[in-house]
Amino acid sequence: MRAVLRTARLHGASRWCLASRSGGADDIPGQVEGRGAGLARVLERNIASILARRRVDERRAALQDRLAERIGRFAGSMTFVYLHLVIVALWIAANVGLLPGAPRFDADFVKLATAASVEAIFLSTFVLVMQNRMAAVADRRADLDLQISLLGEHEVTRLIRLVAAIAERMGIEESRSAELEELGRDVRPEAVLDRIERAEGDEPREGAPPPT
Repeated sequence: MRAVLRTARLHGASRWCLASRSGGADDIPGQVEGRGAGLARVLERNIASILARRRVDERRAALQDRLAERIGRFAGSMTFVYLHLVIVALWIAANVGLLPGAPRFDADFVKLATAASVEAIFLSTFVLVMQNRMAAVADRRADLDLQISLLGEHEVTRLIRLVAAIAERMGIEESRSAELEELGRDVRPEAVLDRIERAEGDEPREGAPPPT
């Protein structure tokens, strides 16, 4: 009786596959399109959440941090370069006599060098402030990526255990594989970090004599 039922199930599955290949499953493109629409909604929600969180972080930032970031962004733009080209060119032209009627206020260009040095000090400070803020944001994103990766690893481990149990129940030989058993174990992040540190410590330093 079981053999008859199994044969009927296989026959029905083969007929469904043939109908799908011949165009009988007309609803499959609609299903794929629906999945694509669902994926688009998920992407739009994630993008909106990221942008909303970014705006919240910008509002929470201190006034001095926002000011330093804006100055740093302006200093890294081509507008800043063009503005300096014009100012320096006019400065030099006025002090070498290329502009008729313009007084020579910096004949030896000491004032120009002093102004450039002071500007470089402040600009480097603004850039460092902006880099520190960007580093803090990168650290938070790295922590988020790590948590998501750990969650994904935990879910995959549970799925491996579930599939292994199903395969063992069905008597599949692959379920007794030692590699599958190892994959079904939970990975401890601290153990991985300790192993990486030991591996880095065991590596020979550049220029050091090889161990004897």
